[in-house]
Amino acid sequence: MSGSKPDILWAPHHVDRFVVCDSELSLYHIDSAVSSELKAGSLRLSEETTATLLSINSDTPYMKCVAWYPKYDPECLLAVGQANGRVVLTSLGQDHNSKSKDLIGKEFVPKHARQCNTLAWNPLDSNWLAAGLDKHRADFSVLIWDISSKYAPETAVATEKVRLSAGDAEAGLVVTKPLYELGQNDACLSLCWLPRDQKLLLAGMHRNLAIFDLRNTSQKIFVNTKAVQGVTVDPYFHDRVASFYEGQVAIWDLRKFEKPVLTLTEQPKPLTKVAWCPTRTGLLATLTRDSNIIRLYDMQHTPTPIGDETEPTIIERSVQPCDNYIASFAWHPTSQNRMVVVTPNRTMSDFTVFERISLAWSPVTSLMWACGRHLYECTEEGKASSLEKDIATKMRLRALSRYGLDTEQVWRNHLLAGNEDPQLKSLWYTLHYILYFFQYTEDMDQKLTGNKGPLVYAGIKSIVKSSLGTTENLRHSRSGSDRQADIIQYLSEERSLALQLCGWIKKGTDLDVEPFLNSLEQEGDWERAAAVALFNLDIRRAIQILNKGASSGKGDLNLNVVAMALSGYTDEKNSLWREMCSTLRLQLNNPYLCAMFAFLTSESGSYDGVLYENNVAVRDRVAFACKFLNDAQLNRFIEKLTNEMKEAGNLEGILLTGLTKDGVDLMESYVDRTGDVQTASYCMLQGSPSDVLKDERVQYWIENYRNLLDAWRFWHKRAEFDIHRSKLDPSSKPLAQVFVSCNFCGKSISYSCSAIPHQGRGFSQYGVSGSPTKSKVTSCPGCRKPLPRCALCLINMGTPVSSCPGGSKSDEKVDLSKDKKLAQFNNWFTWCHNCRHGGHAGHMLSWFRDHTECPVSACSCKCMQLDTTGNLVPAETVQA
Repeated sequence: MSGSKPDILWAPHHVDRFVVCDSELSLYHIDSAVSSELKAGSLRLSEETTATLLSINSDTPYMKCVAWYPKYDPECLLAVGQANGRVVLTSLGQDHNSKSKDLIGKEFVPKHARQCNTLAWNPLDSNWLAAGLDKHRADFSVLIWDISSKYAPETAVATEKVRLSAGDAEAGLVVTKPLYELGQNDACLSLCWLPRDQKLLLAGMHRNLAIFDLRNTSQKIFVNTKAVQGVTVDPYFHDRVASFYEGQVAIWDLRKFEKPVLTLTEQPKPLTKVAWCPTRTGLLATLTRDSNIIRLYDMQHTPTPIGDETEPTIIERSVQPCDNYIASFAWHPTSQNRMVVVTPNRTMSDFTVFERISLAWSPVTSLMWACGRHLYECTEEGKASSLEKDIATKMRLRALSRYGLDTEQVWRNHLLAGNEDPQLKSLWYTLHYILYFFQYTEDMDQKLTGNKGPLVYAGIKSIVKSSLGTTENLRHSRSGSDRQADIIQYLSEERSLALQLCGWIKKGTDLDVEPFLNSLEQEGDWERAAAVALFNLDIRRAIQILNKGASSGKGDLNLNVVAMALSGYTDEKNSLWREMCSTLRLQLNNPYLCAMFAFLTSESGSYDGVLYENNVAVRDRVAFACKFLNDAQLNRFIEKLTNEMKEAGNLEGILLTGLTKDGVDLMESYVDRTGDVQTASYCMLQGSPSDVLKDERVQYWIENYRNLLDAWRFWHKRAEFDIHRSKLDPSSKPLAQVFVSCNFCGKSISYSCSAIPHQGRGFSQYGVSGSPTKSKVTSCPGCRKPLPRCALCLINMGTPVSSCPGGSKSDEKVDLSKDKKLAQFNNWFTWCHNCRHGGHAGHMLSWFRDHTECPVSACSCKCMQLDTTGNLVPAETVQA
């Protein structure tokens, strides 16, 4: 404006038009940039938008402030405040109807000439225009004009006082009588109408903020402050107002107008403009003098359930729309977070403030983020398998199937996991054999077993070490071959235990593998069954299994060829059969078939072709080693294999490490590789007789899995896990965390209600277990002071619900001794943490089914609304 920096205004009803005003008014039309080339007369605002000049109005010089008419009709009507206090209505050369023709050129003149500082249209009654002027000792500083008022002859005001030059004598109509006059002998620096009432006006006077009520102009509400410039009302929260002074912004709440509710960080330079964002709640933009940065303050409120609001949290950030100094800016009325800025040389820029993205990853693997008013969800199209392979998804589905909780047939837990992972299958079979043989060795004669019971938990690695020096070697020949060749086998009690843990033989001294072969045949694992039979030197049985597999519906016809090859076995080192088998076994796809021919063509005591066939199950390779390797070879092989399993985090290695520190190290590698804390927790819980549960890593996995179940809202599953844990590890049973204390002495009133009788009296004396006498305790066992009364039945707490007046038959006593429960839930003490009122849980639940307020008559507390988790439903019930 005249002698000052330019300002910018968006049209209130045309989202593609804005006005730049300094010494003249310039109307621009904003449009999207279709191509990189600019049209003639267009200005580049951003990569996407350009501006075209529509019209210029230079008829109103000496402009100090401008306000755009808030209604659609007449369009492009502006009020201009001038240096002499005169307010002129003008337009920007648009087509005018009869209404606008009557208004354009109209002048509103104060009694005494002085500068007009601010203008504000009433948003409800658009005929009212408020003007704020400098101080005059004999005049008012806030004048409210009615633009529809008729022409008033200029009788009391001299012409030279209201016109700057004689050349304006032929100008339009002049109105000298304002509708309201406010703020006598004071100066008005800024003002705005309050949206909640059309007759409330907030003005920034010389030394105070004042609220004028036009229904009673003799009274005003004011507060003394220096922050009187740029008053503006939050469009989303009409009781919140911002104003500034020098470099400081004050935020006011009109309901508590005594002092600012918030003062923003002081800026080193004076502020020139503050403005609330019209499309974003609680976002305030500020601009300082000689700066190219706009500072944003995001005020986020956290309402409490009872309606009060806490002090807002301020998130502060800065944006730089352009490189040059910014003279002014204006928020777009409808486009989210969009503004246009103008520099002192009238260079303009279209800029959008991008929201900081708030990213949230839900416990059920949904990825969402908020940006402005929009909430986005990430979905993978055509990649459903990747979601199914995610370990969080797997653990969640396994938890729903009660994975890990089958303690009767432990091996079945791998079926609950989907029977897809061979490592999990090996793990649960290992745990099954460990628990099975631990119980068996506990029952055996101690002379026979010695200390083998704990050895079961120590794993095959420790079992093998304990067998050094006790091994017998026997010579056997392969059954079913024409020519016999002696093969050395090794036997000991510890090796037999290792074979049992591998699943080859059952408990006892019998070394028969026939039951194991039958189970493999039932599963259709013909190659493995044939290999195990061959490793037990029964070629005839192996050939029989292969033939049976080839003739079965799902069998491989090539098994007949393999059986034929086996039948031609010879122990001659230079035979054609041995030469062909050594060449062709490398072409076989099945690892067990490869291992069979490697065994037949190997020298006695040198079985690397079998031992290092990595696709053969670890338990089969270990069982083979226990049969055919001497103590030194076996110890070296087990040690090497154990280290490989630990480094790879292969769960099949639990067979070797057992539930020991080595087992925890292996499980740590597995968890680091997969993140499967679920399997790690259930597995290590089986090691309760040893000290593995005391390991910090194990406790960390268990707590993380519990937290996962809670995050998934699987509260029942987490409770089942805790019960399962307490059975296997009694030391994990938590102590009582909550108890009801007496108001007078502070002692627990429930210590006498423990399962252990107190001073010879059982808990049934207190009427909770449903004794026929309906005995009750209504006083503190420590100080004998009476307990509080129930807010509904008015009977002292401790009285069973069944003996309260009005108790229904459903509340009658129930014998809960079978479940070893101490009390029915209906008898529990319950109270509100806010108002401290309460009573029997059954009565409270019944009351709040139909009411929201506290049952105490003088209390208006919304007790149930304070319970943020009360309406949550366990996720497993939703799944069902």
